[in-house]
Amino acid sequence: MEKKVLEVLEEYCEEALDYTGDNMMEEGVIDSFTVINVVSELEDVFDIEIDAKYVVAENFRNKEAIIELVRQLVED
Repeated sequence: MEKKVLEVLEEYCEEALDYTGDNMMEEGVIDSFTVINVVSELEDVFDIEIDAKYVVAENFRNKEAIIELVRQLVED
């Protein structure tokens, strides 16, 4: 699962793979348009629905947070 999430991130925002800070949205590594594209692709790849309530900066602060979000949604 982690590998697939990273592949999606690489497709839309390669800089996110090397990001080591606290919040890549606040630091301009990833923008809202990119988040929407990533969400759409993750929904397709994992056959999940990412409700708007999950599309918040906290869940997209770094690649680990995105992986954890997907993991939780897949397991539910």
